[in-house]
Amino acid sequence: MRRKLAALALTTLTALVAGSALAQMPSPEKIHKAWDKNADGGIDKAEWVAAGRKEKRFAPVDADSDGKVTLDELKTAMAKRKAQSPGGAAQTPPADH
Repeated sequence: MRRKLAALALTTLTALVAGSALAQMPSPEKIHKAWDKNADGGIDKAEWVAAGRKEKRFAPVDADSDGKVTLDELKTAMAKRKAQSPGGAAQTPPADH
């Protein structure tokens, strides 16, 4: 019984800490501005990878497949992640962890 209670407490604590950290994520606007190093209005694949994201996660966010992630595409991807995450906390586009 103690093990089950300890496991439940640990799971609850982990969820609370993760939710708190995710709730403090920067806005899509801040992320887009930081990752768009050449300030051309779109994050290209090289900028995406330079920001620490996996290359294979670029295409799903680049909805129109033009080779650039616009602010609107980033917002859409983040909204989808938020809807899928426990508690609805926002996350940066597809986390690589």
